[in-house]
Amino acid sequence: MKLKTSVLLFLIFSSAIISQTYDESKLTLERIFRSGEFSAARFGKIEWFENDNSYTMLEWKGKNQQLVKYDVEIGDSTVIVKSEKLIPQNSAEPLRIQDYSFSDNLKLLLIFTNTKKVWRTNTRGDYWVLNLGNWELKKLGGDAEPSTLMFASFSLDNKSVAYVRENNLFVENLMDGKIIQLTNDGSETIINGTFDWVYEEELGLKNGFRWSPDSKQIAYWQLDASGIGVFNLINNTDSIYSKIIPVQYPKAGTQNSACKVGVVDVSNQKTKWIDIPGEPRNNYIARMEWADSSSELLIQQLNRLQNHNYVYIANSKTGEAKNIYTEIDEAAWVEVVDDIKWFNNGKYFSWISDKNGWNQIYLISRDGNEIKNITNENFDIIEISGIDQKNNLVYYIASPDDPTQRYLYKKSIFGNEKSELITSIENTGTNTYNISPNYKWAVHNFSTINDPGKIELISLPNHKIVRTLKNNDEVRKNLEKLDISPIEFFSVQIDNTITLDGFKILPPNFDENKKYPVLFYIYGEPGGQTVLDKWGLMNMWHHLLAQNGFIILSIDNRGTPAPKGKDFRKSIYGQIGILSSFDQAKAAKKIMEWKFIDKDKIGIWGWSGGGSMTLNMLFRYPQIYKFGVSVAPVTDLKLYDTIYEERYMGLPSTNPDGYKNGSPITFANKLEGKLLLIHGTGDDNVHFQNSEMLVNELIKHNKKFTFMPYPNRTHGIYEGENTTMHLFETITDFILNNK
Repeated sequence: MKLKTSVLLFLIFSSAIISQTYDESKLTLERIFRSGEFSAARFGKIEWFENDNSYTMLEWKGKNQQLVKYDVEIGDSTVIVKSEKLIPQNSAEPLRIQDYSFSDNLKLLLIFTNTKKVWRTNTRGDYWVLNLGNWELKKLGGDAEPSTLMFASFSLDNKSVAYVRENNLFVENLMDGKIIQLTNDGSETIINGTFDWVYEEELGLKNGFRWSPDSKQIAYWQLDASGIGVFNLINNTDSIYSKIIPVQYPKAGTQNSACKVGVVDVSNQKTKWIDIPGEPRNNYIARMEWADSSSELLIQQLNRLQNHNYVYIANSKTGEAKNIYTEIDEAAWVEVVDDIKWFNNGKYFSWISDKNGWNQIYLISRDGNEIKNITNENFDIIEISGIDQKNNLVYYIASPDDPTQRYLYKKSIFGNEKSELITSIENTGTNTYNISPNYKWAVHNFSTINDPGKIELISLPNHKIVRTLKNNDEVRKNLEKLDISPIEFFSVQIDNTITLDGFKILPPNFDENKKYPVLFYIYGEPGGQTVLDKWGLMNMWHHLLAQNGFIILSIDNRGTPAPKGKDFRKSIYGQIGILSSFDQAKAAKKIMEWKFIDKDKIGIWGWSGGGSMTLNMLFRYPQIYKFGVSVAPVTDLKLYDTIYEERYMGLPSTNPDGYKNGSPITFANKLEGKLLLIHGTGDDNVHFQNSEMLVNELIKHNKKFTFMPYPNRTHGIYEGENTTMHLFETITDFILNNK
């Protein structure tokens, strides 16, 4: 009894001490990265269901999953697949579902489970089919090894499932279980129905086959990766002997995979190859879909420089391909188009182009003879959210007045009236939408840089709230307790015609008569913006630094994908790392004129492209930047892949000065400030080689720096126990020590 009393007194005393020392107004790394206090709620994936008047979601019940259907209007829920229906024969545990899809008739459920990572995402695993009538649960793949099937999908007649297995295509009949192998030449270098590393990373392609609408044919990509340079990653920590991990990775200026498209007849397994002009290793087949028909395909082919996008209509029976349209930008690059829908019984298809200076939506006739700008706006269409083919309407995201924000608009495809703003005026910030196929409903996600926002189910086109799905009230309560300053947006004019957008975080109790150290957060490349009016956990870490006396700033230079017109985005062509560094330095010099800036304590940090830019700023402008943290940087542009680097820089052989002067390693001898360099040794994207080569160059010039490698971590540096905490403690300590 005495022992229990003493323990109780100890716990009470300890709790009192903790409550006295724990300050809810202060941020810590534990609170940011482990507690979940400031993580905005996610709604998860939904499948629109039953004529889009309901949707389904995977939910947990205890330790098991179940599939639940929700009525859109009323909100009532019904469990349509209980966890016990997911238990295979001779097993005691239900399947753990990674993803699922329904057959077109909604009678069958395709389940993806036991998944394995391929490059960035888990695209290899096991597939099962659950009959929703008799509850029969059947595994697909026959004698396939576990976790070897990819991209299984139902035929539109609901009779078969096609999938990729070990780089070959298969079809499995759902009635008798018969498996037909459609290709036989798959190997480490012949890739059918999926892609190599660079096609997935830079063209966003994973699933490399498409069922025809009549379910009789499958169109598919085939890549021949023979001759591609193999980059070997080395795993030194999982065994007493190192393991080599080869990755087919074409670096800038080197040989690509050869690519072609074939159409295989499911009944006889014969492939007809599409006759597309051009040398297959120096062109990319970037998109391919059935052209509102089971006899024709629409194919987008990029040339090696990616400044021509050739659009072909191809006959699936004869293989003949006709070039009906070509998008050209001789001064920069062109984009592939994902938002293609057909109208008037296949007579017209939708297209996006910035050829008039702004991203606009066009209609192109099937023969290419008619091209019509259907938006005619003097602002950028950022993306298409959906195309209502029944009512001839297009829903798109744009932000005419503020490039940091995003709003939903609606426009008639064939009418001449102006676009209509759909987003409610109170939702000032960033708005995203998952619109139902019948265009009556949408899941609306709204946030700002200072507020986690909410997720709502709304009706369209009136944007009325049906109900709130996630309100983030707990996150908001936690924020209210913090001693932080709201993030403010500003602009800085670097010459008579160029204005850049930025955000700033001031320390709490900011005094403009004092001097403060500054930390810039940078990305600076065509892959993304940092100056966006939306919620992000990274800014909570920036607030932590501000609580420790820093002013945090971020600037979007020219070349970032801000919706500010073609010239702003594409002026960076041929000068990655050059123009962006110039813009950032000009902006920093303007900011240094603010009276509360300590000009001797300016730092910068970034990751990936932002890591490269951090090095560029430290090396090129040592008079401005006194310290920096570079995470997973490209240090020599020739070390990155063909598709990304050549899209924005051209070929190394024709732009040698651009590649040299855009590479941070060229200027490593100019380092004067303090550098923390961080890289994962298992990075398959930006190879550890980049940092090793930079380290050698810094040693050559007797430059002192700090280097933190993370064994076997990939580009995101998150794998392994405690990695994220260790990473951000390392970065935080370095920054605060330079205060």
